[in-house]
Amino acid sequence: MWTFFKTDYRDSPDATLMQAIARRQERAFAELYGRYNRQMHRYFFRMLGRDAARADDFTQELFLKIIEKPHLYDPARPFRTWLYALAANMCKNEYRRKKPADAGWAETADMEIEGSDLPEQLDRELFESSLRLAIDTLGDTHRQCFVLRYQEELSVAEIAAILQCPEGTVKSRLHYALQKISERLTVFKD
Repeated sequence: MWTFFKTDYRDSPDATLMQAIARRQERAFAELYGRYNRQMHRYFFRMLGRDAARADDFTQELFLKIIEKPHLYDPARPFRTWLYALAANMCKNEYRRKKPADAGWAETADMEIEGSDLPEQLDRELFESSLRLAIDTLGDTHRQCFVLRYQEELSVAEIAAILQCPEGTVKSRLHYALQKISERLTVFKD
């Protein structure tokens, strides 16, 4: 049963929140959810073909796992790394379930064009759309590394811990991803 103590968890470290969640402290979960909900939704959105509904579902499932099994968290590990590892594993499982024919996700671009900035805005929208498409065409492991490093802004060491591989492997995957993306975006070079 969840309890509703008036404890203020705003300044509590994530590990302390996880201990309180294990004791069914609702306010601790609310604080943790508030800290990480948006960035985990953004991560799932980027990793699952920019599908907001799927990102919603995966974000909810991730936080349900935290509620149901808080004992799986090892306080010796940084919480953020553990959280991203859970999310990355969820994505890996989803990739395994996907059929090869589903690999190419539909690309949609909602463009709001106003005023005299039309050429610049069109160029920016075209570049961003091309970049998203280039990222989506990367293999799963390379896309994960790219998204974690350049969009979620995690360090190479954090990514290595999340993906449970050596830092050199992460660097190699990032190099490959950047090379492939660069090849696809050559039209934008001056």
